[in-house]
Amino acid sequence: MSDPSRPLRTAAVIPAAGRGVRLGPGAPKALRALGGTPMLVHAVRAMAASRAVSLVVVVAPPDGATEVRHLLDEHPLSDRTDLLVVPGGETRQDSVRRGLAALPDGIDVVLVHDAARPLVPVDTVDAVIAAVRAGAPAVVPALPLADTVKQVEPQPQGTPEPVVGTPERSLLRAVQTPQGFDRETLLKAHDTVVEGEGATDDAGLVERLGQRVVVVSGHEEAFKVTRPLDLVLAEAVLARRRATDGYV
Repeated sequence: MSDPSRPLRTAAVIPAAGRGVRLGPGAPKALRALGGTPMLVHAVRAMAASRAVSLVVVVAPPDGATEVRHLLDEHPLSDRTDLLVVPGGETRQDSVRRGLAALPDGIDVVLVHDAARPLVPVDTVDAVIAAVRAGAPAVVPALPLADTVKQVEPQPQGTPEPVVGTPERSLLRAVQTPQGFDRETLLKAHDTVVEGEGATDDAGLVERLGQRVVVVSGHEEAFKVTRPLDLVLAEAVLARRRATDGYV
């Protein structure tokens, strides 16, 4: 249990070991350039922009930790934020677990952030941290859905799929990152829940424990860069920030 007299310290874990095949051949998704700078660098800067974040742990491809360390050294953070790079595993959950294992003592709040969400605003990061510090064991930023969602009976690719239900849209949210957690809760979730047991994100692991997960407001610019069209949109957002906000 945290000492109430000691300020809570926050670290961010960024799993960046995936290949990102939907963006096509080439470098891993996290190392693709966005405005001339790798997406991973933008994601690390987004976490470090929060004054509450004292450490960023990047989980690199298993055979690419040295390369990623050199890359990040070319884009140094302020002295306020420390940086670690550790090799990842074969799956996302294994990579996050390795990132958690690298955290030093004294970290109470952990953010887990997708490297493919390079443009999340600092206000969103701070809102997630604040909600964890206020007592929520798990916090996710999310947006209401703009589209109607249909539940279908899956069929082979290219075959029409029968609709079996239409969930109430007002009850649904599109979840983003960073997701924030009480450190001990997240460690327990990763130690207890087996990958593939119905959880597709870290908050889902906590849900499987029966713990409470709460939602705070996300942001439209925290979208995930997965397909080539997403990269076009991200370039447009970045160009606007550089023109109006002095973003580098």
